[in-house]
Amino acid sequence: MTSVEDEEDPFPVEDCLFTETFSQDIVYNLMGEDLRIKQVFGANLGVAAPVWEAALHLCRYLEEQSVELRGKRVIELGAGTGVVGILAARRGADVTLTDLPVALLQLQANVSANKPPDGWPSTPPTILPLSWGQDHLNFPSDWDLVLCADIVYLPETYPLLVETLAHLCKNGAVVLLSSKMRKEHKTPSFFEEFLPSRFDVELVHRDDKQNNNIYRAFPL
Repeated sequence: MTSVEDEEDPFPVEDCLFTETFSQDIVYNLMGEDLRIKQVFGANLGVAAPVWEAALHLCRYLEEQSVELRGKRVIELGAGTGVVGILAARRGADVTLTDLPVALLQLQANVSANKPPDGWPSTPPTILPLSWGQDHLNFPSDWDLVLCADIVYLPETYPLLVETLAHLCKNGAVVLLSSKMRKEHKTPSFFEEFLPSRFDVELVHRDDKQNNNIYRAFPL
């Protein structure tokens, strides 16, 4: 499997992460599926542009744990390139990909590029804008699975993310969150303080080399 380069400081504080615009296509083999993912690097996309290692960790976890995706209603938050949600759709899930409006064109391009020759096994992924804590009530609460990869890095958004997750999981959805544990962004506090206020949180996988954790959360 092709992997991304090691990430020393993937979420710097500076606003303009990529001052020049360029794109890169990489093919990832995940769960037996070849996914061609375009990453458009530019100041307008910022952290939504790359495939972060945490997303690949989550994809591998889904495979290693033989998570059944066919027929499941799945929503991904902060989808970025969409690699996790697209993989779920290729495996038969009914997927909704969400992110801020600026990321939606990249998501659409990657969904279009990864349509199977015989069509999607369930339905084509739906792509919708979602701002945590603002328009989450426009979304239903009947999901089976909520997927999150490397979206915990801005402390001011932590209460909004918890509020959004609580709404999406009202009917008992399971949340899988894969995250690089960045102390400088107070990532541990999200999983130790914020998320447990509304969820039963369990650490299910730890990668010491990449400093990446995967958590499973159930609504209280």
